[in-house]
Amino acid sequence: MMIDTHTHIYGPEFDTDRKQVVERALQAGVTSVILPNVNLESLHQIKEMCADYPNFCHAAVGLHPEDVREDFRHQLRWVREELQNSEYIAVGEIGIDLYWDKTFLREQVCAFQQQVEWAIELDLPLIIHTRDSHAETLQALSPYKNRGLRGVFHCFTGDEKQANEIFEAGEFVLGIGGVLTFKKSPLPAFLSKIPLDKVVLETDAPYLTPVPYRGKRNEPAYLTYILQKMAEIYSIDEKELQKITTDNAKKIFRI
Repeated sequence: MMIDTHTHIYGPEFDTDRKQVVERALQAGVTSVILPNVNLESLHQIKEMCADYPNFCHAAVGLHPEDVREDFRHQLRWVREELQNSEYIAVGEIGIDLYWDKTFLREQVCAFQQQVEWAIELDLPLIIHTRDSHAETLQALSPYKNRGLRGVFHCFTGDEKQANEIFEAGEFVLGIGGVLTFKKSPLPAFLSKIPLDKVVLETDAPYLTPVPYRGKRNEPAYLTYILQKMAEIYSIDEKELQKITTDNAKKIFRI
């Protein structure tokens, strides 16, 4: 029993075999998945998947930082409208991404904080995307400390110090994915120092495919390889780890 807390199987990469991908996930023990939105186009695809697999898929809505431009305030209008719908279990995927371009840093921060405020207002968790922006992200969150922030720092690849800074910012957990299995990943060296109640599983499919399928399209069924590596690091039985990470996800997302 596992929950993939971050997957994009609604995307075009799965248009030819989406049904089979879901079936393989269920066979692997993935009981549900969380589908984070990135823009208005992907929102329509997510809704279709949730209609097709209502007991398997859970939707989140938000404007991804890579889609933030000068017109972000106009873009955020549909996010606000959608958040009035009770079908969403989280605000995401939102955050700050400075990997490719820093041109819209100010706009990214503004869009991020606006969506954080809505999450607080609606008592929803955050799914936070942070890439080359750890300090900027925590700075943007600082005005909201002690206001009930909770959620997942998706695709965590930082270090122990950064993890502890995240935990100080609110009731956050780390989304651990395929990077954990990579040969040069820094995560195995310190992950066991992170409390087990502070981690959840994710694939970020179709990206960041774990070993032994690295280089190929990722999918929720491959969560088993991330689980295996994590169980090895924590020296814990896989079934026990399944229960812990699933309970963590249920607590954060209230599902």
